[in-house]
Amino acid sequence: KQEIFYETTTFTSTDELKQVIDEYIHYYNHDRIKSKLKGLSPVKYRNLVQLGLIQPLATT
Repeated sequence: KQEIFYETTTFTSTDELKQVIDEYIHYYNHDRIKSKLKGLSPVKYRNLVQLGLIQPLATT
């Protein structure tokens, strides 16, 4: 996602860039809450659905 590049950040190596991207992907899937997913992160929502603790959202 381009949000991590809004600032004019200069990366010193491709490894540093990869680390920043990996951290953002982790945030996006594990920490970012979505109101559409009942206020849960995508991973937490998926886990609760798989355990049968919540019902999945209806798809259209």
